[in-house]
Amino acid sequence: MMNTNTKTKITAAVIAAILALTALAGCNTPDDNALVEGSKSASAANSSTENQKTSLEKTSFNLGHLNSTAHLLGFVAKEEGYFEEEGLDVTLTLFSSAAELSTGLESDKLDVAFIGSVPSITFQSKGHDLTIFGGAMTNGHGYVIKPQFVEGLDKWDVSILKGRNVASVKNSVQDAELQILLKDKGIEIGEGADKVNIVYFDSQKDAYNALQNDSIDAVSAYSPYTSLAESQGYKIVYRCSEEPLLENQPCCRQVASTAALSKYPNSYQAFERALIKAYKFTQEDQEQTIKDVKKYIDIEEDLIKTEIYGGYGTSVPDPDKQGTAALKKSIVELGYTEDYDINKLYNTDIYKNALESLISENPDDKVYAELKKHFDEFE
Repeated sequence: MMNTNTKTKITAAVIAAILALTALAGCNTPDDNALVEGSKSASAANSSTENQKTSLEKTSFNLGHLNSTAHLLGFVAKEEGYFEEEGLDVTLTLFSSAAELSTGLESDKLDVAFIGSVPSITFQSKGHDLTIFGGAMTNGHGYVIKPQFVEGLDKWDVSILKGRNVASVKNSVQDAELQILLKDKGIEIGEGADKVNIVYFDSQKDAYNALQNDSIDAVSAYSPYTSLAESQGYKIVYRCSEEPLLENQPCCRQVASTAALSKYPNSYQAFERALIKAYKFTQEDQEQTIKDVKKYIDIEEDLIKTEIYGGYGTSVPDPDKQGTAALKKSIVELGYTEDYDINKLYNTDIYKNALESLISENPDDKVYAELKKHFDEFE
């Protein structure tokens, strides 16, 4: 049996231990407390991310893209491991045209496609149940011409195309923009010395290669074909980013089937988070971004740098609904497509939720803050 002395000693020891622990807690500095709170926040963020991964409706994604630096967000997200961070296994597949990408989505061979804004709009207007839910690039295209047609000139505009055969791609942003500029100058489309004869090809690659023919004088070009053509001695007629009528033109959009977006909202939000992370990376590490892009677009790194960071186009994941709606209005007025209610096929919630979740995890991040500011202004 325990005697009174022993009980007293144990009680005293316990009290001493409690007082020591209390003293230690009372001696914590603000930095110590911040460290504890930071640790809690980090744990909460990690827990939130893990919960998001476990709630994904599907993890295997197929992303369709074109041979363009415009689609770099997908390249960077893949190469830098952001898709994997979000619990997604994403396969990137190269296609040659917007029509092929659209077919891929409707046949369920693709989950997401980077499609030009104009073909996205025309597909929607014709009854295709495809929804735009994010962006991929703004501006980044134009037209180039054989050097002999501008010889001796210091400057020129779209009027230089009069009397010329111009290769282009039907149902493309470049084609619509050319028609907008020609209409503004009062220049008709067709054969004749005072007109511009547009010759259509199925893909940008085919149109660009047509420059090798004597019968083709100029060609449409999305990135990186504009810089590539210039490096080969051709002259740039115009870049859309330098034309006031085409300022901040939404180019490529993120598109998916409407049914898939409804069925797998968490998975698409995870996909969007990865692209937003990729955008942040492009703003903070130019050198590695260029190397990532080169794995998919095999041209000289200086040309990739010009297209990405030369000020002619920007690859941003924001849906830019206002800009796309304005473009829809322009091409409807041009007679390019029929009018329709774009609101039914435009989902900004996925991007909004993805961005807000990243901001909650990184409240002081300046890149995410700028994206939020832009989204609030242009949703």
